[in-house]
Amino acid sequence: MAIGYKGLEILHPVAGVRLGVAKAGIRYADRHDLVLVELAADALSAGVFTRNAFCAAPVQVARAHLEQIPPRYWLINAGNANAGTGEQGLRDARLSCREVARLGGCIEQAVLPFSTGVIGENLPMDALLGALPRCFDTLDEQAWALAAEGIMTTDTVAKGCSRQVELHGRTVTVTGIAKGSGMIRPDMATLLAFIATDAALAPGLLEHCLQRAVDQSFNRITVDGDTSTNDACMLVATGGAGGRVMERADEPAFGVLQEAVDEVCRELAQAIVRDGEGATKFITIEVGGGLNTLECERVAYTIAHSPLVKTAFFAADPNWGRILAAVGRAGVPGLQVDHVDIFLGPLCIVRQGERASDYDEAAAQAVMAHDEITVRVELGRGESRVQVWTCDLSYDYVRINAEYRS
Repeated sequence: MAIGYKGLEILHPVAGVRLGVAKAGIRYADRHDLVLVELAADALSAGVFTRNAFCAAPVQVARAHLEQIPPRYWLINAGNANAGTGEQGLRDARLSCREVARLGGCIEQAVLPFSTGVIGENLPMDALLGALPRCFDTLDEQAWALAAEGIMTTDTVAKGCSRQVELHGRTVTVTGIAKGSGMIRPDMATLLAFIATDAALAPGLLEHCLQRAVDQSFNRITVDGDTSTNDACMLVATGGAGGRVMERADEPAFGVLQEAVDEVCRELAQAIVRDGEGATKFITIEVGGGLNTLECERVAYTIAHSPLVKTAFFAADPNWGRILAAVGRAGVPGLQVDHVDIFLGPLCIVRQGERASDYDEAAAQAVMAHDEITVRVELGRGESRVQVWTCDLSYDYVRINAEYRS
């Protein structure tokens, strides 16, 4: 079970969004692995995609289609990434769009494809296309939980989050689902995530809303430092709640909506880390006192990606020298080490660049035994601050990835 994750909460339907699922047998036997999301005709979508140079065929097609026309459908398959598949992969992604378009009565460019799973294998198109009618037959605004299960790969739990706020006297909903457990390192969103609101937003404001939410959530998580070929995060605004279209970021109502979207994205992002492959510890890394955000991020991710640090957390070993060394090699220009303080939970373990005089090994050991741990680093050189969420590195991470294609 994911660390500290209580499972799917109530996922409120979003007016203007219906979801359908099917068992296509793409890789998994007798489980939902194909998801179709139908969007209202006047809905607007924004997306962010992986920057991996080997971006998968569905990423290339989805990105191109999104630039042409607001989508009517998102199609997601689990079990096969359709990445590293060359021209055949592109043909398969486009064919899946054409078939959804035929069944849904729209043009091919109004369909965005998404895939997740094993890299380097061609999609079993007969199975995928054969299951599409079932997706249409099961379209339901209440099917968010089924869709969250349908996009899973090595995830141990389905991930979803929903919030409701009052805007201009109307109840507005934000609901999202995500998948991700391994190959998690943000270079935009590192995962698949699909978020919807029934608020009405102008296109530029919708993109602004998504980018801000992603920057503070999916771009603040890492499990293993690997950016996937298939990452995508989508936000749709249907306008189904009624009311006027929000056009400016300084509108009070937009601020309320932004906080709700931020919260949903943050909950989903943290759920991915809590469900990290083989993870036993959920770790928050806070770095403050930096001259700018970039140097704080460098320090935070150097700690989060260190195999020595991550294995120490798995062993509950308060080997603070590994954290100290990671801070020192993060590449902060002109870092004055005698200004650096490091905390493990509430305990100061390094003060002014050396072991704290009141450091207590037993107390540090007690902190390391917790399932959720915070590491805080104060650089003592400015006002910038960031948070990053990660997990430990366990035997099971090696086992899961060694057996992934077995």
